[in-house]
Amino acid sequence: MDRREFLLGTAAVSGVTRVNAAARDSRPNILLIISDDQGLDAGCYGGVVKTPNLDRLAAQGTLFTQGYAAVSSCSPSRSVLYTGLYSHSNGMYGLAHDVHNQSLLDWVMTVPKLMSEAGYATALIGKKHVRPEKALSYDAELVPEKPGIRDVAALAEAAGGFIRAQRSKPFFITIGFSDPHRAEVNFGNTRAWPKVPRVQYQPTAVVIPAHLPDLPAVRGDLAEYYESVSRLDRGVGLILSELESTGHTEDTVIMFLSDNGRPFPGAKTCLYDEGIHLPLIIRTPKGASGVRCEAMVSWVDITPTILDLAQAAPPANYKLQGRSLVPVLGERRPTGWDRVFASHSFHEINQYYPMRALRTRKHAYILNLAHELSFPIAGDVASSPSWQAISARRAPLGKRPLQAYLQRPAEELYDIVNDPRQLVNLASLQQHRDVLLASRAALHEWRAETKDPWLAGQTSPFEHH
Repeated sequence: MDRREFLLGTAAVSGVTRVNAAARDSRPNILLIISDDQGLDAGCYGGVVKTPNLDRLAAQGTLFTQGYAAVSSCSPSRSVLYTGLYSHSNGMYGLAHDVHNQSLLDWVMTVPKLMSEAGYATALIGKKHVRPEKALSYDAELVPEKPGIRDVAALAEAAGGFIRAQRSKPFFITIGFSDPHRAEVNFGNTRAWPKVPRVQYQPTAVVIPAHLPDLPAVRGDLAEYYESVSRLDRGVGLILSELESTGHTEDTVIMFLSDNGRPFPGAKTCLYDEGIHLPLIIRTPKGASGVRCEAMVSWVDITPTILDLAQAAPPANYKLQGRSLVPVLGERRPTGWDRVFASHSFHEINQYYPMRALRTRKHAYILNLAHELSFPIAGDVASSPSWQAISARRAPLGKRPLQAYLQRPAEELYDIVNDPRQLVNLASLQQHRDVLLASRAALHEWRAETKDPWLAGQTSPFEHH
């Protein structure tokens, strides 16, 4: 059985399972909002960044306290969101743009295609960052180019225009913000943006995350990042206003999340919590409000959730690797949601560092498949004021020595309850042997189930391409 047959089944057919026309009329519109490189930095998550619009959205819906990206790298993470498959399964092993040139496998289906086939009008507004173009076949792609992609008012206005143009179909819109990703200078804060009052922060007022040292350059860098997060929040507010003005507040599901951790060393491209533990807020029409759900959920669950909300499904033999979050919306701590997996292979094409991880409520286990290599630093992070200061001083990343960050062991095992910052590696300690063996076995089983090509025996020289 080849890779495609394993993941899809031997009798996979094209097309989506459709609902009937009567049901279609009552289905909700769906708005997926993706933040770019935002950690748990929002007022509703206890942060000091001013995010009144995200806070309002959370107060009206379900905030997930344990939401996890399946990879902390932009294109691979978005590919998981769009496909319901882990990046090592869907082929998006690294970044899509420029010479990195990573791409989905040709058989992979995406949520815009499935939603279109289910009768939705679809639009992408802003950042895509996944290849190939034909796989993400939205009906419309608006504001795709820089600098407009960082103009949050332009994104909101484009969304409003698309919504107003719809007459008979429900809509599915993906809005890909560029904030708070780093820009060439200061997170795009060097110019004024239309309809966005600046919200500036003093470096002395920032809160230093546990994965960073308290250095002046780091404080200044975080203050600029905070401003970009607040601009993103303003964009969310403008989108909510567009929904209200078009009369679609009460028939639209809003999903907000970030693709990966904040663009600082110790977060972005890491499978530590700072890289993958991210915001997720879902507001549904007439749903429960102000709920903080403690279910451990993954971005591989997003496509199944969208399809469930749309009363749609992929072909019967096309196997998604996540599950719908609809049953847990409005619940505080549902049972059976107690672990997530993560998978990283590349960021930039010359930054090979494959990792696989299992995160439970009590432990985090990371398998570094090429631990002999030094951990690579993403280009935007490497050029940042924070990394320049850290590397010049050989400063620790919080309490983690810089050398331990750059040169990692084959296995890492952390007690999340007693060591939430993941500093004390228990993998070599005999008293934690049982947990290590159980974690190894669970990760191995998941890798086999998801046809991880980095797992021995999962590829064959006799396969035809």
